Amino acid sequence: MNEKKKTVVIGSGAFGTALAAVFAHEGEDEVTLLGRNAGLIEAMRESRRHEAVLPGITLPEALNYTIDPSILGVADTVVLAVPAQAQRAAALYYAPYLNKDAVIVSAAKGIERASGRLITDVLNEALPHHHAGALSGPGFAVDLAGGKPIAMALAFRDRTLARETATILSGRTFRIYASGDPVGVQIGGALKNVLAIACGIVEGADLGESARAALIARGLAEMSRLAVAMGGEAETVRGLSGLGDLVLTGSSRQSRNFRYGVALAEGNFDNINAALVEGVYSASVASELAESYGVQMPISNAVARVLDGKLGIPQALEDLMTRPITTE
Repeated sequence: MNEKKKTVVIGSGAFGTALAAVFAHEGEDEVTLLGRNAGLIEAMRESRRHEAVLPGITLPEALNYTIDPSILGVADTVVLAVPAQAQRAAALYYAPYLNKDAVIVSAAKGIERASGRLITDVLNEALPHHHAGALSGPGFAVDLAGGKPIAMALAFRDRTLARETATILSGRTFRIYASGDPVGVQIGGALKNVLAIACGIVEGADLGESARAALIARGLAEMSRLAVAMGGEAETVRGLSGLGDLVLTGSSRQSRNFRYGVALAEGNFDNINAALVEGVYSASVASELAESYGVQMPISNAVARVLDGKLGIPQALEDLMTRPITTE
């Protein structure tokens, strides 16, 4: 009989808890949620609930909870489910506790603002003795934890490792497709947040569904151009991490990025925490990357300038609509 695989998810926010829940639902492997808030972790252990972020969801009995990082010493797979801007700090903090053979999976969708680097590059620097991959794709935390059908992409440079890890983490309601293109998967995951803000602006400004459809199509072209320029594949961005995620987050108020775009257009930021909106951090970085790689990204650049206060929404829309006519 094969020994159970041990998976630890770091981060007790909505997405980290949801991932831990869906991994533990299978009951075939040992899954632990590692957090730093002792009161929250104990409350989840007792109630099997995290009502603040996953209302109405009962967490599986098989899921374990701890604040003790020594659990990482026996983990085969470690999923870092903390925001993109906190991935480096988390990796450095937990590095001394890691099993030397542990595979690291980033579940963040963003680009490190301070360095302009993709998260797997950040993790390769912080954890040079471990393989680091990226999990990305369309899936709201509440759907994931609730057992709704969801598919995502998992990318490592080593495609065999991607397949092996995808097999470990996949389940009956959560299908993971293996990829050997971490650049494409991460560019899709990061830029969809920027473009979801743009879609929210379209919604808040009442510009119509047709405008949003055009924005999604042209935004996908921008993502593809940058991914290819950085060594990724255009086909990857047209998949789950990219097009799939953009269609989801660019059309639903469940998306923090979409809601933030609506707030920008309406001028109403009640119940919006910008610190949790990954697109706010990724927009300026994406704009800088586009310039450094010589890639045209007018929508992403416009979002970055609006967020930086350098451009008003009406002028941004006019600039986009009066760009020179080109072929598609």
